[in-house]
Amino acid sequence: MDFDLTEQQQAIRATFARFSDERIAPRAADIDAAHAFPHHVFAELAQLGLFGMRYPEADGGSGLGLVEFCLAIEEVARGSMSVAACAAMQSLMGTKFLQMLGNEDIKERLFKPALAGHKIGAICMTEPNAGSDLGAIATRARAVDGGYILNGRKTWVTSAPVADFFTVFAKAGDESKLTIFLVERSFNGLSIGRSIEKMGVWALPTSEVSFGDCFVPIGNRLSAEEGDGEGHLRKTLAEIRIMTGALANGVARAALAAATRYAAERKQFGKTVNSYQAIQMKLAEMATPLEVAVQYVMHAAWLRDTGKPHHKQAAIAKLFASETAAQVCDQAARVLASYGFAMEYPVQRYLRDVRFTLIGGGTSEILKLIIAREVSA
Repeated sequence: MDFDLTEQQQAIRATFARFSDERIAPRAADIDAAHAFPHHVFAELAQLGLFGMRYPEADGGSGLGLVEFCLAIEEVARGSMSVAACAAMQSLMGTKFLQMLGNEDIKERLFKPALAGHKIGAICMTEPNAGSDLGAIATRARAVDGGYILNGRKTWVTSAPVADFFTVFAKAGDESKLTIFLVERSFNGLSIGRSIEKMGVWALPTSEVSFGDCFVPIGNRLSAEEGDGEGHLRKTLAEIRIMTGALANGVARAALAAATRYAAERKQFGKTVNSYQAIQMKLAEMATPLEVAVQYVMHAAWLRDTGKPHHKQAAIAKLFASETAAQVCDQAARVLASYGFAMEYPVQRYLRDVRFTLIGGGTSEILKLIIAREVSA
C-alpha cells in the first residue's frame, strides 16, 4: 500500500499483520468451525490495545485515529473475518455511545473494562420491521419514577449471547425520534432470543433480543434529552462505513493471496496455471480494484481524522470496498475451480464471510442513494 504512513502507523500495521499471521490465520478454520465467540483471541486483541485505539487517552484509550484503527482491523480481517467482526463491534458500535454519552459511573464500570476485553458490548438497533428505515423502529420507552420501562424486540444483534451491556435505540414517550439507552445484562426484562444461523462469520454470535417491561434507570439514558439519538448515530455512521471498508479489504487481500498461491502451485497440461493468460487476467482484475479500495478507505479515514468533510467519501469507500471484495472473493474461488468449492480450502470461507461487509454499515443500495444525494446537493 502506498498511502503515506508515518513510522508509528507502519509499526501498527506491522504489529497487527504479524499477529494475524501468527495467532489468527492458523486458527481461523477452527474458530470458524466452532461457531462460538473467540474469547481467547479476543482477549489477546484487547492486550494489543485494539479496542481502545481510537478513543482519547483521558477515557482509557490510546488517542489514535481512524487511520490507525483501519490499518489494524484490515490485518485482523485478513486472518479471520469472524474475529475482525467481533473486534470491530467491540471497538466501535458496542462502546462508542458509552464513550460519547456515558457518565463517569458507566465509563468506570463498563466502558473501560470493555476496552480491556473484560466486558463485551452490543448495539440494538435493527428490528424485524425496521432496518435501514430508522423511523419504523417500534421499541418504546415509557418514563416512570426513576427511569424508563422499555418494551420491544430487536434482531440481528451481534455479540448478544455473550454481551454484558446493550446500547438500545428506542422511541421515548410520545417522541417520534430515537433516544439511546444502556441496558445491562442483569436488568430484569431483558431476554436473549433465538440465535440467527448465518452463512458466514460463524464465530460472531447473532441473535434476537427482547425487552419486556425492562426497567432502565434514568442514569442509563445515554441521550442528554429524549429524541437526540439519531443525531448521535449519524456522527458515528461515517466511521462505521469506513471501518467496514477496511474489513472488506482485509478479506479481499486474503482471497487474492490464496488465489495467487494456488495458481503458482497448481499444474495443468504441464504448466502452473498462473502461466496461462486467462488466470493472469483474473489476478490482475482482482488486484487492480482492490488496490484502489485500500487506498480510498485510507483516504476517507484520513479525511475523518483531519476534520475534513468525509460523509460522502465514507459512503463511497464502503460501497466500493465491499463490492470489490465480493468480486475478488468470487474470482478467487474461480481460480481454484473445484477446490474453491471445497471446505478444506479457506477461499470458501472468504466467499461466505465477505457478504457480511455488503450489509453492515448500510446496504449498497442505500449507500448509492446517499452518494447520489451528496452529488446532487
